[in-house]
Amino acid sequence: MRNIDVVMITKNSEFMLERSIESIYSNVPVKNLIIIDGFSTDQTLNIIHKLNKKHKTIKVYSLTGSRALARETGIRHVKTDWFMFVDSDVTLSKNWIKKAEKQLKEDIGAVWGLNIDVVPGVKDKWFIRLQSFVANYCFNIRGGTHDTLIRYEAVKDIKIPNYLHAYEDAFIINWIKNKGYRTIIGNGIYCLHYKPSGNWNSEKGLSHAIDEVRCGLVYSHAYKFALFYPFFMFFWFLQFSLQITKNLL
Repeated sequence: MRNIDVVMITKNSEFMLERSIESIYSNVPVKNLIIIDGFSTDQTLNIIHKLNKKHKTIKVYSLTGSRALARETGIRHVKTDWFMFVDSDVTLSKNWIKKAEKQLKEDIGAVWGLNIDVVPGVKDKWFIRLQSFVANYCFNIRGGTHDTLIRYEAVKDIKIPNYLHAYEDAFIINWIKNKGYRTIIGNGIYCLHYKPSGNWNSEKGLSHAIDEVRCGLVYSHAYKFALFYPFFMFFWFLQFSLQITKNLL
């Protein structure tokens, strides 16, 4: 595949940013890394500046607004036929693009890599398999942009509701489908999704759940999500419980 643009959204993303960017350059033929930053106040911009001295293809645009506005702004700066969304707290699997491009066909508008959350202290293979099952089901319901290859033609005129601070990924995937393209889960490609330890607490979980309900039930396939939600919540409760148990031991 020719060099492609990559879009990343940042805001106080210093936790995993350097590892994430280096992972992109190791596994994707990058033309430009387009970073949409929400006026970070930590070391995010310093890390980007340092890495740009090495890679020289990082472009930063600052704005205030929702994730929807940030993603749409990123798309507006894309200049390649295909591009990727990659989150600032993930690392890509080896040869991500090489494996993904083998699965491209004329009717495909997006290829999604499996998102695997890295839970501190949890390495059980059964737990990873359970995550894989849940993540695959969730993508079919709502989409995802943790590590997603997208055909530019399918989204070049997209208009994402600016108030969507969550489930903007569902809107993007549904937009692509409505354009007549298929969206697929890639075979053998994935990202490892890291979160700061502070994210594994009840306050963060409640905030995330509120965003999911407020945005997801409107802009996703609500009836499917409602049917699946009890299992979905049980899965995340299990993750949280395993972490709490580890800390108590």
